[in-house]
Order: sequence, then structure tokens, then C-alpha cells
Amino acid sequence: MRILIIEDENPAAKRLLSLLKIHFPSAEFEGNLDSVRSALSWLSEHSEPDLIFCDIQLADGLSFEIFQKNPVSSPVIFTTAFDQYAIKAFQVNAVDYLLKPIDPEELARAVDKYRKNQLPSQLDGRLLEQLLKPRSIRFKSRFLVSFGDKIQSVPLDEVAFFFSEERVTFLQTWAGKKYVIDQTLEQTESQLDPTRFFRLNRKYLASLEAIEAVFTYSNSRLKIKLQGCEDPDILVSREKVSEFKAWLDQ
Repeated sequence: MRILIIEDENPAAKRLLSLLKIHFPSAEFEGNLDSVRSALSWLSEHSEPDLIFCDIQLADGLSFEIFQKNPVSSPVIFTTAFDQYAIKAFQVNAVDYLLKPIDPEELARAVDKYRKNQLPSQLDGRLLEQLLKPRSIRFKSRFLVSFGDKIQSVPLDEVAFFFSEERVTFLQTWAGKKYVIDQTLEQTESQLDPTRFFRLNRKYLASLEAIEAVFTYSNSRLKIKLQGCEDPDILVSREKVSEFKAWLDQ
């Protein structure tokens, strides 16, 4: 059995691979492919895999473009950090998906569906058309935080950036106050307007206004200075540089 993984975040791809090896110990895994372009190239040069796990938002666009340009008969299970309201069409059309961070039990259920041949043999063109249409997504406007025995609601307009430290997610306000929020950085990213906030790397998710300075760095990377942040090593990877520049230039 051959399984193709299309995912632009290496940590997410490694986690998915480790979980899949539990269910498919003898499978041959292909990838990891991190872009629409690389996926199209791979599919044009190889025979179709038995199963595809595919992230929705890749380094150079939405993965639906892959299947529009190169229809495949392989079953596809999508993975996404997006809010459930943006992907209701998956449920209606029975194309399975997993929300990030991937829950092992949800993955097990998706694998079970695949094994019972409940996944469609090919992606429906009408489904892809529906998914590519702009959707009305309600982004968060405030975050509930707690400190001591107090609970407080912090408006998003007061947030400069979010960051992760020792598996704990924090938000930092323009006033320099830091609060713990009870969710991962991936979950936080999916709840924010992507025109206002950008995932710089595994640790930082920053607002546009918090970008104080951008510097060129080695290996075609960028170094970022955030307002109110003392971390001197905030880097944007080479793979995300084009996307980041486009975000700044919107």
C-alpha cells in the first residue's frame, strides 16, 4: 500500500506520519510534498497512491487546485487548521477531514472509513467548486484569559501577537501584558483573520501592526522584530518568505 502525504508544515507531517504508521505499519509512504506545484509534479510522474492525506492550505495556495488540474481516483482525507464552519461541504459530500492538531481517535475513525470503502473513489467536481467559492467565516474578536482567580476578556484589537513557549500558548497585548490562553497556536491561527495575523514560524503568530522591522537573513530567510518582543531570533523560513511578503503587500 502506498500513502501520499501533502503537508507544508514539517512538524505536522512528522506527527501525521508517526500516527499513520500505527494503522499502516507495512505501508510505503510518499512525500512529504509541501506545495501545489510539487504535488502536481509528483502526480504527473508517479502512479496514483492508494490513499492521500492532504492539507488544505499549502505554501503556494489551496490544495483543491491540485485535484482540479490533475483529477485522481485515490481516496483523499483532508487535514486542516480551519474552523469547521468553513468546511461543512466536506460533511455533506462525505469527503473526510481531520482538524489540526490531529486527534489520534479521529484519525482512527477516518482510517476505519477508508478501510470500509466509505470514502468516495474520486473527488466530485461540484464539491471542489463549492469549496473554492468564498465563504463567510466568523473570526474571533476577543479571547478569554485567566490570571489568578480572575477571568478577563481581551479584545483582539489589544493583542500584538501570540506565541508558544514550552507547549503553552500566550497572547501579548500592546501594553506588554502576557496572558495564557487555553488552546494551541494552531487552533488560535484558525480563529483569526489571515489578513490581520500571520504565522511567522512554529512559535510566533503576529499582527500586521506588530511587525516593527524586517531584515534579510541567511539562506534566503527573513528576521523579524516584533514590537514589545525581546526575542532576537524570530525567523521566517525560506518556504514562507514569498507568502509573508505578499501578506505585507496586501
